Amino acid sequence: MHCYTGNFHLFFFKIYYITFYSRRLFFITWLIFVFMAIKISTIYQFKIILKYTKPKIWRRIQVPEKYNFEDLHFSIQSAMGWEDYHLHKFEIINPKTGQKDLIGIPNDEAFLDVIPEDKAEIAQYFLSPKDKATYEYDFGDGWQHEIVLENILPAVACVTYPQCLAGERACPPEDCGGVGGYEYLLKIIADPNHEEYEERIEWLDDDFNPEYFDHKLVNFSNST
Repeated sequence: MHCYTGNFHLFFFKIYYITFYSRRLFFITWLIFVFMAIKISTIYQFKIILKYTKPKIWRRIQVPEKYNFEDLHFSIQSAMGWEDYHLHKFEIINPKTGQKDLIGIPNDEAFLDVIPEDKAEIAQYFLSPKDKATYEYDFGDGWQHEIVLENILPAVACVTYPQCLAGERACPPEDCGGVGGYEYLLKIIADPNHEEYEERIEWLDDDFNPEYFDHKLVNFSNST
């Protein structure tokens, strides 16, 4: 009696194929995991406080230690909700010299002795928790942010950085006149009988709520 074994051989070939490529896929996944772990081993946790606002407008973010100040600038913009329409700068004490360094964009004629932000690493300046910097955005409105290093932590596997952990209150609208102008704006929109109410409501986004902030909606797509 003749026994046909074609399907039997095909079955074991499929088992071998699946096993081989499953192992290969596992190995590739493992390599990617190891690479990511090496690439981001430590993260910096910052609290960003928009100075002179009451109640405080603030955010808490985590970024990779490899970031430079340009990367940090983009992360601050995303977390706060700014549109990056205006100039900016950082001021921070250089731990090596004890002097204040100005970090920003060298091509800006308003700055003298500015350190290029894409060349200055955050790890060179933020050495331990409670180290601080000032970040100013829009020199006309003068939005000053206090940047406080809260902690230096090991990166968590499978977490994408940067990330926003928490925060309170909405970002003020661009070009509203700084802290004083923003307080005046809030006073107007809280009073439907104010003579400027309709004009200001039309100028604002329809869904603007000064008390609302959801850290889960922060998009870091512009951050490197």
